[in-house]
Amino acid sequence: MDMVNGSEEHVNELLKAQAHVWNHMFSFIRSMSLKCAIDLGIPDIIHNHGKPITLTELVAALPTLNPTKACNIYQLMQILVHSGFFGRQKLGDGVEEDGYVLTDACRLLCNDNPLSVTPFLKPMLDPIIMQPCYFLGTWFQNDDQTSFVTAHGKMFWDCCSHDPRVNDSFNEGMASDARFVNRILMDKYKGAFEGLNSLVDVGGGTGTLGKAIADAFPHMECTVFDLPHVVAGLQDGGNLKYVAGDMFEGVPAADAVLLKWMLHVWNDDECLKILKRCKEAISTGEEKRGKVMIIDIVLMENDETQLFFDMVLMATVNGRERREEDWGKLFGAAGFSDYKITPILGIRSLIEVYP
Repeated sequence: MDMVNGSEEHVNELLKAQAHVWNHMFSFIRSMSLKCAIDLGIPDIIHNHGKPITLTELVAALPTLNPTKACNIYQLMQILVHSGFFGRQKLGDGVEEDGYVLTDACRLLCNDNPLSVTPFLKPMLDPIIMQPCYFLGTWFQNDDQTSFVTAHGKMFWDCCSHDPRVNDSFNEGMASDARFVNRILMDKYKGAFEGLNSLVDVGGGTGTLGKAIADAFPHMECTVFDLPHVVAGLQDGGNLKYVAGDMFEGVPAADAVLLKWMLHVWNDDECLKILKRCKEAISTGEEKRGKVMIIDIVLMENDETQLFFDMVLMATVNGRERREEDWGKLFGAAGFSDYKITPILGIRSLIEVYP
């Protein structure tokens, strides 16, 4: 088929199609350039400079930069400005160079920001997560459970339990996200926790979110429930305790069960088992109505970031993001009577599920 012969309008559409293909072909450059900026410490250098920084000043402030690569920093900064992580400002007073400044997105990458997302960015851009995406085509044609297995010969969770580097990096990433989520919840939807005397954070990792909730509600008994190798060595304190176990076998009893970014790593049958165990755990007495609190994505098919997460889950743990109708079917099958979705966490929502 000869696609070139045709009107000028057709040729222009053809060129747009080529540009579209090329844009996606090279889109990995955005994430790799961002990782490079983090590796070099550029966000912190600009932040610590305290004012717009020229390229010359930035190059001089990079302690490990090979002098022969100084001329290439401009190219890196150019793509990062285009991607919205840095801005440029005119400096005036006869200074010909523009100064680089941080955008709101880049402030979230500074190490001294208590809401820094860098600990989450690092494991997500680690080769151990990136490589399975390279094997997706092969995985669709073989019998492996995930393309992570195709790439590494074992499941992601096996890597976490046997490789301290992977486990620590993953837990640090989840902890940083928990701090971010807690800030939003406490600022915007603290009422969701009012009236609860006990809460269990299922799959709560090292307890960052559980501890924050316990601190915000000193009267509430908070339990972080996770696998033995995750909570090993973690110390109880005040109204917070750690319990080791398997959520497929049972969940500690509480007024509320919290599932933060948990269910999307499991298939529907596994989610159904988890939700049934949660329903058994929550209090359902006449004077109080227990609930399950889920922090997860409610998939919208026009949200690119949500779709990216969906693909990452497929590649690493054979998980998936779910639309509202998918969530509703799961809740009904698990025996719940009602649910409420509150989209207060960016691409994620708080879903409250009632027995």
